[in-house]
Amino acid sequence: MIQLGRMQKLKIMKKVEFGVYLAPANASGQDEKVLLPVKQVPEGTDIGSEIEVFVYKDSKDRMISTVRTPKIMLGEVKRLQVIEVGKIGAFLDWGLEKDLLLPFREQTEKVMEHESVLVALYIDKSDRLCATMNVYKYLSTQSPYQKEDRVTGCVYEISHEFGAFVAVDDKYSGLIPKKEFYGNLKIGDQIEARVIAVKEDGKLDLSIREKAYIQIEKDAAKVMEEITQQGGALPFNDKADPELIRETMQMSKNEFKRAVGHLLKTGMILIKENSIELAIKK
Repeated sequence: MIQLGRMQKLKIMKKVEFGVYLAPANASGQDEKVLLPVKQVPEGTDIGSEIEVFVYKDSKDRMISTVRTPKIMLGEVKRLQVIEVGKIGAFLDWGLEKDLLLPFREQTEKVMEHESVLVALYIDKSDRLCATMNVYKYLSTQSPYQKEDRVTGCVYEISHEFGAFVAVDDKYSGLIPKKEFYGNLKIGDQIEARVIAVKEDGKLDLSIREKAYIQIEKDAAKVMEEITQQGGALPFNDKADPELIRETMQMSKNEFKRAVGHLLKTGMILIKENSIELAIKK
């Protein structure tokens, strides 16, 4: 059986002026065949020769093969460049003559020309190869990483319910849980993170923050910077609403309280009824 979207070895069954027709080695005369254009036929091949090819569909929706290896195969997740944006979607460079379509409905955010986007290759309902930015089900759960390992990845989806979904190494399934999700991360961002858990199914839970005893110094510095920018006083203290703290400081209320406590111990701040102020040293 000829497999769309994959490299495979097929046998030359027939030669014509414009190329050769290929089929599986055990195919009968009535089985499906695919054309390999004449300019792609390797020298020295003849009827019965096996050739490794990639099978896709041309601009007229006909099955065709190529000896070129594309930048992405069926079910894989890769980063591809946007060549242009048309009426039905974006077209990506995947190393073949016909560009790969990324339909608008498969975009998790609007893409621009020359942008590099993380996509998976799938077969749509019309039996055509297309790209999708919804890569969740195509990511591997067989990563080599363990708790406390450092990883890099790409944010490919943001959920208000679950957090930020990350493709670690553009390959493995990761998540920054909602409680660990701070700042202004957006789809397409490249991040560095720490593995805080490896789930039973192999998926990775991540954090972009350090362990508490390391992070407290960074958080304290951030609080001091914010106080300084606010003219020497924050208009709220460590009893403020958690959402206000998260929105202003990009940290949880507990993390903010630890940072404020650290600064209080060192005598750098004063906590007032409705504010936090720089301590005035004589």
